[in-house]
Amino acid sequence: MAARRKRRSRRGGRSVGAIVGIVVLIVAIAGALGGYSMLWFKAKAAPTLDADLCPESGPTSATAVLLDVTDPISDITKLDLKSEFQRIVAGVEQHGLIEVYLLTDVEGKPQRTFHGCNPGDGDSADPWTSNPKKIQQRWDQAFNQPLKRIEEEMGNGTASKQSPIMAGIQRIVIGSFTDAKLDGKPKRLVVASDMLEFTSAFSMYKSGADIKAFEGSPARDKFRTPLDGVDVSLLLFQRENSAPLKNLPEFWAAWVVSNHGNFSSIERLTGTM
Repeated sequence: MAARRKRRSRRGGRSVGAIVGIVVLIVAIAGALGGYSMLWFKAKAAPTLDADLCPESGPTSATAVLLDVTDPISDITKLDLKSEFQRIVAGVEQHGLIEVYLLTDVEGKPQRTFHGCNPGDGDSADPWTSNPKKIQQRWDQAFNQPLKRIEEEMGNGTASKQSPIMAGIQRIVIGSFTDAKLDGKPKRLVVASDMLEFTSAFSMYKSGADIKAFEGSPARDKFRTPLDGVDVSLLLFQRENSAPLKNLPEFWAAWVVSNHGNFSSIERLTGTM
C-alpha cells in the first residue's frame, strides 16, 4: 500500500509540473502576441507623410521666416542672424512646418526658398518599428541640409528701390497660414529686417515710424492682414542713422495688434547697417 501511494504521489507531481509548464507557455505566447500587437498599433499610428514630409492630416504647427534682402547687412549682423535662424529651426518640432521667404523689392512677391516639415531625425525613430538610419538620412537630405544652405547664404542683400515689408507679410499669411489644415494650430512669423517700410503707399523715410501717419495713408487698408492666432517676432537690423528708428517697436506692435495678431518680441541684432 505504501508503494502505491508513492507512485501516485510521483504521478501527481508530474501532472502539476505539466500544468505549470502549459500555463507558462500560454503566458509567454500571450505576452508575445501582446508585444506584437503593440508594435503593430504603434507603427499603424505613425502619420503618413506627403511630398513635403508633412502629415497628410496637416502639420502640427507652422513657422514662417521672412528674411529682408533689400539691403546688405554687416558681417557681425549676419553671424547674429545665423545664430537666431538656427534657434528657430531647432524649435520646429517633429511634423511642424517651416517656410523661409526672401523679401524682395517687388511688392507682394517674397521669394519662397524652403517649404517642408520636420520629419524627425534618427533619434526620434523607434528602432522596433522603423529604420533609424534611413530616417536620419531623410531628415538630413530633405530638411537639415536645405536649411543649412539658406543659413550660409543669408544676409547677402543688395540695395533695392523699395522695402515692402507689410506686403510680404500679407502674402505669407494669406498664402500659407490660412490653410484649413492649420486651423487651431500654433502659427509663428519671424521677420528679420530693419523694419523700415518703404513703398509708394507709405514710407518711413518720409513719415518716420508714426502710426498716426500710417493710419491716414493708403497703406492702412492696402496692407491689412489677418494675423488672427499668429505670434509675430522681429529680428531688427540696426542702422547707423537712428532717426527713422524712433518709436519703431511701438509702431510694429500697434500694426500687429490692429491686425489681431500677437506681438511676441523684438530683438535688435548685433552690428549696424
